[in-house]
Amino acid sequence: MPGPRPAGRRRTGPWPARAITLIVPFAAGGGTDSIARDIAKNMAERLGQPVVVDNRGGAGGAIGAQAVAKAAPDGYTLLFATSTFATNAAVEPKLPYDPVKDFAPVAMIGRGPLLVVTSKQLGAGSVAQLVAAAKARPEGLNFCSAGNGSINHLAGEMFRQKTGLGASMTHVPFKGSAPATVELLAGRVDLFFATVPTIQSHLKDNQLGLLAVTSAKRSRLFPDLPTLAEAGVPGYDVTTWWGVLAPARTPAPIVEALNRAVNESAAAEPVKGRLQHEGADPVRLAPAAFGEELRKELALWRNVAAAPGMQLR
Repeated sequence: MPGPRPAGRRRTGPWPARAITLIVPFAAGGGTDSIARDIAKNMAERLGQPVVVDNRGGAGGAIGAQAVAKAAPDGYTLLFATSTFATNAAVEPKLPYDPVKDFAPVAMIGRGPLLVVTSKQLGAGSVAQLVAAAKARPEGLNFCSAGNGSINHLAGEMFRQKTGLGASMTHVPFKGSAPATVELLAGRVDLFFATVPTIQSHLKDNQLGLLAVTSAKRSRLFPDLPTLAEAGVPGYDVTTWWGVLAPARTPAPIVEALNRAVNESAAAEPVKGRLQHEGADPVRLAPAAFGEELRKELALWRNVAAAPGMQLR
């Protein structure tokens, strides 16, 4: 008879042979967490193993990203990444990981625009009036964000740079989109480059001014709303995105299997409907194509972050 297996050795076999952990680098309960949980459920059905969501919030997403970067490259630890993965890397040069070298891109599931929204107290009915108000007021105007390095922050910085507002526009960071929205509704901040799910419920009763979308094309949800480029800010094109990354050196067959599972999960309900409800366009990319998109994002935001007058506070 063969002897017992040596202690401490894990039985090997076809992947996946056990539960997969999907790390969400934000607190539980938000919009990103909800999408990740729906993706995890759909993936589990396709892979035949549990996909467990693990929330590791903090440091602009860097805590969760680091956990994946340092994990074994075996397909059992994944990162549910958003555009903040790239924007945070652009403003934090001393991250404990390299956003390109330490990750294997798996799949991007969707892209959606931000909305340019203002407090009602500002009284701006268009982007042109917004820029004029910033230039006319001695104190200029301020814009809020979910924190330094967030997509809201860098979208606002890009707007400031492209409109030449300079010192007439001040960044006010908050610890998340929820407190930023509260201050915007109260009129204590003037402007927010907000994700659709963050602000959508506050638009129904005319609590805020809605001026433009940040994407290159108009939103299906707001077909009458101009893009920023149409509203007089040429070349402005910003979207938020969602995707899945694995640790670098994850075997290619596992990455390809994960790519199929993620893409199929994103195309099925409830993920498909949730993305549509949030004004996002579905995206189905091969791992290499997602990697190329990620490199473009990093280059874009590093250029914004390197511009004179970049505000980090």
